[in-house]
Amino acid sequence: MKMCKWKFKSRSFKLGLTIVAMLMLAAVHIAAFAQDGNAGINEANTKVRSYFNSGTNLMYAVGALLGLIGAVKVYQKWNAGDPDTGKVAAAWFGSCVFLVIVATVIKSFFGV
Repeated sequence: MKMCKWKFKSRSFKLGLTIVAMLMLAAVHIAAFAQDGNAGINEANTKVRSYFNSGTNLMYAVGALLGLIGAVKVYQKWNAGDPDTGKVAAAWFGSCVFLVIVATVIKSFFGV
């Protein structure tokens, strides 16, 4: 049986080996400066909590806008003499109440 003798004296192999070694050293160097994830999580927590009140106020504003649109729709149906005006009024009023309750519950649930 014939033995295989590798001859790695080519210039491209040495260049490739050098590049691989440099990449491994760079990876070790970058990993040495990795930071703790707790700082990022705490920063994200404070940012989300700072935006939470604005989001709640936005939810209240959307609820008020839905209330106004719903009032106009119910008024139009009432003037047109539609028999299902009560169902439409309950649906629009329910959606407004739902938005306000959800905003309040989420605010109290997360303690913000």
